[in-house]
Amino acid sequence: MAFALSPLPYPDTALAPAISAETLSFHHGKHHQAYVDKMNAAIDGTPHADASLEAIIAASRGSNQGLFNNAAQSWNHAFYWHSMAPATTAPSADLAAKIDAAFGSVDALKQQLKDRGLGHFASGWVWLAEKDGKLSIEETHDADTLADSGFNPLLVLDVWEHAYYLDHQNKRPAYLDAVVETKLNWAFASENLARGKVWTYA
Repeated sequence: MAFALSPLPYPDTALAPAISAETLSFHHGKHHQAYVDKMNAAIDGTPHADASLEAIIAASRGSNQGLFNNAAQSWNHAFYWHSMAPATTAPSADLAAKIDAAFGSVDALKQQLKDRGLGHFASGWVWLAEKDGKLSIEETHDADTLADSGFNPLLVLDVWEHAYYLDHQNKRPAYLDAVVETKLNWAFASENLARGKVWTYA
């Protein structure tokens, strides 16, 4: 069974000016599509062909780096699109309470997300995640993912350069500020927390 490219949950103009339609066209339609295509080619005719994306990620970790990279990037990008919304939303009461316990306030969490994103060396991902009822900020490098990590990811920020270069050039702080302050989908994070298990690719 071949995987389809996970569609954007909004029009490609919906995140402007934080992320332009041009960036979404390249990032989703070219980069994300390429990961899905390469993954599909790698699993064709193998026992992975009928597995879930999450199972492929777990099975290929440490044993098939090429397949892992493309499967994990397919998952990470789909999760990233849902981590943003045309207009930022508010955390649920349960999520807000956990944010206050872990970080002091939503504003303090936002600042830490921006700081960790700015400090992350080279390519990768910055996650808001939950484990054992507690929230934390986690980082993964390159294609690595929290999809099979034991954490329940709630939101993610993409800090690969292609996520922001067309709009912000090398100014990663401007991209992080625009997304964190105006586009984070706290409703999605609240749903992930309430579900209590890792979001699945669809």
